[in-house]
Amino acid sequence: MLNLPVVNVAAVQASPVYLDTPATINKACALIREAADNGASLVAFPEVYVSAYPYWNWIMTPVEGSPWFDKLCRSAIEIPGPEIHRVAQTAKQCGVHVVIGVNERSKTGIGTIYNTMVFIGPNGKLLGRHRKLMPTWAEKLTWANGDGASLRVYDTAIGKLGGLACGENTNTLARFSLLAQGELLHVASYISLPVAPPDYDMSEAIKVRAMAHSFEGKVYTVVSCSTISDEIIDAFTPSVPNAAQMLRRKNSAFSGVIGPDGRLIGKPLIDEEGIVYAEADLGKCIQPRQMHDIVGHYNRFDIFDLRVNRHTQQSASFSDRSDTQSLDYDDESTDNATHANPGNFAQ
Repeated sequence: MLNLPVVNVAAVQASPVYLDTPATINKACALIREAADNGASLVAFPEVYVSAYPYWNWIMTPVEGSPWFDKLCRSAIEIPGPEIHRVAQTAKQCGVHVVIGVNERSKTGIGTIYNTMVFIGPNGKLLGRHRKLMPTWAEKLTWANGDGASLRVYDTAIGKLGGLACGENTNTLARFSLLAQGELLHVASYISLPVAPPDYDMSEAIKVRAMAHSFEGKVYTVVSCSTISDEIIDAFTPSVPNAAQMLRRKNSAFSGVIGPDGRLIGKPLIDEEGIVYAEADLGKCIQPRQMHDIVGHYNRFDIFDLRVNRHTQQSASFSDRSDTQSLDYDDESTDNATHANPGNFAQ
């Protein structure tokens, strides 16, 4: 008997405390508690919410922005680590699933940062992490590429859960790879982007991409986008006098929930901080698939063959002599160890 849950989801639209990781973690934990108090079982946070998006890449030259990159590296976090431990403790205390975007610093490269989505269960366990496969446009000055190891869907009590960061939601093959694993709940994390070309409506673009994924895959999409606070603008104004003009453009942030028919559920948030709540009845993902089940009967796998490399990419592979005695080193041999042994951060 197939029993699909009805899930109360929450999409957070908020700014971080810019480049202040401890304060942003405090804010995230408060928002988790608020969403849980309002009945949410899933709380989704924006892209790189902890604790900064590199807007300097868009409004400064690479040389001018380099000191800001240094600040970002210093504020970035490792996974596992004490910051995610705090978020996981809060998730456990509230009994909710949490998906949160972070700047993840490589354990072996202090100047290597990943745009990472962290998936946490209601028991405080790290389900996994997803590193953005390809930074978008100016973001290439900041983030390293992720790999296919994190293209995964997690089988949870609230359904099969997956997610992609910002522009990845335009990557048809990345989206299909999640749908092919049975995804029913998709988290799409974004940032407010007022520095897009003048004829580009960021909020509309976010909505269109979310609707496309939901309609094509017959899944629910929970969109969480950040906002730009006065604090962020004030930080850049000494270096960029017209920062306010560049960063206060309207229709730059969209958060909301899309159903499996590709339509909005309830009212989204545009630009303003807040939390969007919606009910996701996963049973409603069934009937539309009679028409279009693109990972099942509505496809021709004898014609199309998608292969996904999920091997972890590493800088080097070390081969030691067999007669070398084993020493009791801390295990930092792979930056992707959490996939093999997620651990319980909330104990």
